[in-house]
Amino acid sequence: MNRKKQLMSTAFAVAFAVLATSVGLTAQDKYTVKVPGGLAFSEFRGYETWDVINVSQNAHAAAVILGNPTLIDAYKAGFPANGKPAPDGAKFAKIHWQPKLNASTPGSPTVGGTQINVDFMVKDSKRFADSGGWGWAVFDFDPATQSFRPGDANSKPPQANDAKCGLACHTIVKDRDYVFTEYPTR
Repeated sequence: MNRKKQLMSTAFAVAFAVLATSVGLTAQDKYTVKVPGGLAFSEFRGYETWDVINVSQNAHAAAVILGNPTLIDAYKAGFPANGKPAPDGAKFAKIHWQPKLNASTPGSPTVGGTQINVDFMVKDSKRFADSGGWGWAVFDFDPATQSFRPGDANSKPPQANDAKCGLACHTIVKDRDYVFTEYPTR
């Protein structure tokens, strides 16, 4: 009987190891995803640790807006109110989640729930000369597979598959170097 338990334990351990290995092999490396004709996720490696610029929320999404050190320095120097454009190399990341009421916390705040997508924006006046000097990308998140895919016509809102996908929306703030987001007092 002891030998039978030992064989079953070994078989279970092997099966678990195979399952764990196959899950690990199928997990997506988000930094390999690229918008066709546009930006690559890898251009924003490390965005998860960037400083918070601001937050936003509407009926469809809660979001945090992050900036790389180049962008944060520009904001600290008065951008965009100072009338100067963001410097080349400035980058935004905006992570969207479905709004979720946290009833167990005092005040029942709305917090981020299931991730929807991540949006990126980079200033490169030579590469993106025909779109205000900015390149954009949206990567939709699939919670079932824990993976990202480039935003497309089925995204909400629909996205173009190139680095100019944000230009139409951002043109209304052309006088602010195509940037909506304020950097509030800390």
